[in-house]
Amino acid sequence: MYQWRKFEFFEEKYAGKCAIPEDVTGKIECCSSGRGKVVIGCDDGTVCLLDRGLKFNYGFSAHSSSVLFLQQLKQRNFLVTIGEDDQVAPQQSTLCLKVFDLDKMQDEGSSTINPECVGILRIFTNQFPEAKITSFIVFEEVPPILLIAIGLDNGFIYCIKGDIARERITRFKLQVEYHSEKTLLSITGLGFRVDGESLQLFAVTPTSVSLFTMHDQPPRRQTLDQIGCGVNSVAMSDRSELIIGRPEAVYFYEVDGRGPCWAFEGEKKFLGWFRGYLLCVIEDQRNGRHTFNIYDLKNRLIAHSVSVKEVSHLLYEWGNIILIMTDKSTLCIGEKDMESKLDMLFKKNLYTVAINLVQTQQADAAATAEVLRKYGDHLYGKQDYDEAMAQYIHTIGHLEPSYVIQKFLDAQRIYNLTNYLEKLHEKGLASKDHTTLLLNCYTKLKDVEKLNLFIKSDDSVGEHKFDVETAIRVCRAANYHEHAMYVAKKTGRHEWYLKILLEDLGRYDEALRYISSLEPSQAGVTIKEYGKILTEHRPAETIEILIRLCTEDGDKKGASNSAYISMLPSPVDFLSIFIHHPQSLMDFLEKYANKVKDSPAQVEIHNTLLELYISKELNFPSISQVTDDGDLNHKVASVKSTMLKAQSNGTSADHKSSKEETDLLKRREKGLSLLKSAWPPEIEHPLYDVDLAIILCEMNAFKEGLLYLYEKMKLYKEVIACYMQTHDHEGLIACCKRLGDSGKGGDPSLWADLLKYFGELGEDCSKEVKEVLTYIERDDILPPIVVLQTLSTNPCLTLSVIKDYIARKLEQESKMIEEDRQAIENYQEDTLAMRKEIQDLRTNARIFQLSKCTACTFTLDLPAVHFMCMHSFHLRCLGDNEKECPECAPEYRSVLEMKKSLEQNSKDQDRFFQQVRNSKDGFSVIAEYFGKGIISKTSNGTTSGLRTGSTSSGSGF
Repeated sequence: MYQWRKFEFFEEKYAGKCAIPEDVTGKIECCSSGRGKVVIGCDDGTVCLLDRGLKFNYGFSAHSSSVLFLQQLKQRNFLVTIGEDDQVAPQQSTLCLKVFDLDKMQDEGSSTINPECVGILRIFTNQFPEAKITSFIVFEEVPPILLIAIGLDNGFIYCIKGDIARERITRFKLQVEYHSEKTLLSITGLGFRVDGESLQLFAVTPTSVSLFTMHDQPPRRQTLDQIGCGVNSVAMSDRSELIIGRPEAVYFYEVDGRGPCWAFEGEKKFLGWFRGYLLCVIEDQRNGRHTFNIYDLKNRLIAHSVSVKEVSHLLYEWGNIILIMTDKSTLCIGEKDMESKLDMLFKKNLYTVAINLVQTQQADAAATAEVLRKYGDHLYGKQDYDEAMAQYIHTIGHLEPSYVIQKFLDAQRIYNLTNYLEKLHEKGLASKDHTTLLLNCYTKLKDVEKLNLFIKSDDSVGEHKFDVETAIRVCRAANYHEHAMYVAKKTGRHEWYLKILLEDLGRYDEALRYISSLEPSQAGVTIKEYGKILTEHRPAETIEILIRLCTEDGDKKGASNSAYISMLPSPVDFLSIFIHHPQSLMDFLEKYANKVKDSPAQVEIHNTLLELYISKELNFPSISQVTDDGDLNHKVASVKSTMLKAQSNGTSADHKSSKEETDLLKRREKGLSLLKSAWPPEIEHPLYDVDLAIILCEMNAFKEGLLYLYEKMKLYKEVIACYMQTHDHEGLIACCKRLGDSGKGGDPSLWADLLKYFGELGEDCSKEVKEVLTYIERDDILPPIVVLQTLSTNPCLTLSVIKDYIARKLEQESKMIEEDRQAIENYQEDTLAMRKEIQDLRTNARIFQLSKCTACTFTLDLPAVHFMCMHSFHLRCLGDNEKECPECAPEYRSVLEMKKSLEQNSKDQDRFFQQVRNSKDGFSVIAEYFGKGIISKTSNGTTSGLRTGSTSSGSGF
């Protein structure tokens, strides 16, 4: 104890002005505190209540004589007192227990107000003989239940339990063991201890310490020690430990016996416990002086020490320690704030004490860290770097790491800095920069063992105690590739793992194996990023992985399962990785197309393959990457631009090697095969972009492909245009024979185009012209005059070429003219006969000589009706229709309906012009309309037939 440091962590409050008020006239017998009040019991039976600063509040007479014991309750504003009252009967004791409700006041006069006494109880009865009371304690159970323990000088403890206000109580007594001399020992101290649901009672005598378990019936007693103490030397700590003071030491007791013992010499006049401090009023046996000491047992220091007068009572209230002396003077001592105590320690460089102080007094972590920082700064100034770093490490989480890092970077203490950074990572408080710095420390120290421990520790990687990408980047930069790969693989950073394998180590086979081991989605992402490198060095293996990704389990689920195929990655997603390797791209797409027949991306795949097959030089496809909804004009413009560039740079096709020529032929064969296979007869639209295919064929002069596409699209004129461009006369005529036969759905006008071509050719093509004329004459495609005009532009052709054709056509025309002349004469004769008949009907009488009815064939009698058509009928046979002949009416109505139909058709302009366009001789159609009298018929000067636009014409056409 004498080696303990002394500090002034406490100070006197109220500057010595705090004293017992003069209103307290009697001798102070007992004191208690709680609920912001100090309660004093005097020998005159009065109880006084004092406010903060020991200012008198009010007093009242609790007992008629002396107040011996009292206690202020915590849960309720009740006061329990034991005092002497007037003797009611000779056999009864004068001591009684009272309970006052301090919240309820009752008027006894105009000047005094007394709290209501809610319960009075005689302590001693026949079963509980009277003895001197030496100790008193009240334990508040669930309100309003109280457990009162009264210690006596005969070794007994009287216990009263229940609601005293309602007089619902039970009494029982406890007894400590007898002394060896068969004399009873007085109870010098009591203390309740609550352990969970168990309630225990400590009992102290001058020679023993006992413990009663109150929940047992009867309460079970056990002796904890064979030493004891006197009155006022017993206290309870905040951890429910019993404290007793003896001249040689202070002893602590728990439920299982004696605990720590502190050797503080001197007679312990008073003992107390305040906020973790042990309070002792010690009398020096040599000079009789009294000293009040406050001990900090955890830090082994004396927090305060002061000489005092003779103390009569020790209290705690308002955060202060209150000492009441026998002369009614007082001493109020309060604890200084933590900052003041720390400043005091810092001035003396007692950092260790300061650290222990803030830790034991449960200061907040920030305050503790500040003390540790100051201690670390102090050690750093003394160049004790190792110990300084030990203190800085304890500040992690509160002190900015850069404060410590900067200090040790300047001091070039890389070992200490490494230790600090490791602790930062262990606590998960490291940033990316901290990880970078720590790994740089390891690499500078070449400490592979620590690097392995940091990188390959399952705990660190599993909990991500460092920034993964930073660790990978730093290890990679320092050529610790294996460590970087380990972290990347452990944390699932596949892109980093492959980047190191491919870019740094060039281990392509291992990279391919790693990609194969990944989940399909992850494998697809990684191969998109690193596929270019893999294709350059391992094309076959890369293609195999891609096929497996795009057709995974295809054999099991069936390649025709389009729903499943649509869930897999599309080959189009991987086109970019083949940008410098079109041959590998072609192999990849061919394998995929052979394996999957109904892929959702088959149009894009076929487009790409067509470009690879048809292109003169095998390059990465560009046109096929245009979106499907792109305009064809944009595509054509792109093609023209490409062709112009090719022309400006010179054509390289003339310098191709035989191997390249062979390769081109093989690719073109594949291209033509694809054009045909991807457009089967049963579907209307092909499985590729037709516009793109035509552009590719035109760009690369792929005649076979163009011919197939034009013919498939029924663009027959474009087909013969291809032959015309190459001056392939045999192919041209053969094509027209195949495509110009109207009986097979062909276009006969192709022969007219072919004749025009030969007419403008400018060279001798008599043989071809004669053959063409044969088909023109057979199908009567063109009039002879048009044929003559067409062929007249070719100076190399003679009249002998068409002499036979003209002769036949003239003979044929002569026959037709003669036939027409004969028909005209017949029509004219019929017309004259009809006109004569009409004239006769108008001018001469008609004699009806029929004797029988045309309808019933009976003899004709009156009344009868005769028609101009020479049919006669009984009137009764005609019925209601007397104005038309029943025999001739149907024929007349049919003529009228035909005429009406023709008039309606004359108003259908679209039909008229369609007939003109589709007819071999348009003039004959117009003549037919004139002949039927449709076009020429007028009414009121306007046409009732065809109209041009919305304007009427009086000309009839």
